[in-house]
Amino acid sequence: MADIDAVAAELYGLRPEEFTAARDAHAAAARKAGRRAEAKGIAALRKPTLAVWAANRLARADADQAGRLLELGEGLREAHRTLSGEELRKLSHQQHVVIAAMAGEARRLAGEAGQDLSAAVQREVEQILRSVLADPEAAQAWVRGVLAKAPPSAVGFADVAPAPGAEPRPPMAEAEREREAEPEPEADSGEAERTRREAELAEEALARAEAERAQARTGLGALDEEIGLLEARLERVREEREGLAAAAAAADRRHREAVREAKAARAAARKAAGR
Repeated sequence: MADIDAVAAELYGLRPEEFTAARDAHAAAARKAGRRAEAKGIAALRKPTLAVWAANRLARADADQAGRLLELGEGLREAHRTLSGEELRKLSHQQHVVIAAMAGEARRLAGEAGQDLSAAVQREVEQILRSVLADPEAAQAWVRGVLAKAPPSAVGFADVAPAPGAEPRPPMAEAEREREAEPEPEADSGEAERTRREAELAEEALARAEAERAQARTGLGALDEEIGLLEARLERVREEREGLAAAAAAADRRHREAVREAKAARAAARKAAGR
């Protein structure tokens, strides 16, 4: 397994067009040496897409930055688990900013390696980074720079269940702190207690709404990215169809010409035979 890991570390550092030949060479060498299981494992290594390669290159270029992104993911998971609306809102905003910046850096690094990334591929890198945050297994592969394929698109942290007994944590607003610092009038303590409790319930409802809104926005962002990827793929398919349609039209013309030539040749042959 160690040898396969070493080979994977080498292969996923190569550009996608270099991957297959290098993988096959390593697999052949392992087979020749009698290491059949290793050869089979190497041959099964999957060629990365351009976006996956760019994401791996990003992790390899700056391990500290990759580690900080995973820490951000842990913070988001904890905020979902504890229903911390204020923390979730802050980290979700940070997530969008950080991922956009890292995808831009991935594009720059790819350019340095002689590989241009289109805007559509850059969006794919953003989606990969977002999915990595919600997939611990994929995160471990990515942080080592050996991610083989893009993880399934993540819509928020729907798999993270709240901790048992967790209650939404309301934000500690300045007005609330000032109110707590002021002594309540003693004349009507019952009314003051009811007012205080109503305020607490309102803050809890606000925190819950903020958590739900942040999660919905995270999911919406992921879906928007997915729509962008699908639109880019649709455009590529349309271009391929146009090329195939042109090739089919040219083939039809050649077929018609061949039919005419064949008829003429048969007629000439019959005429010659009748002489």
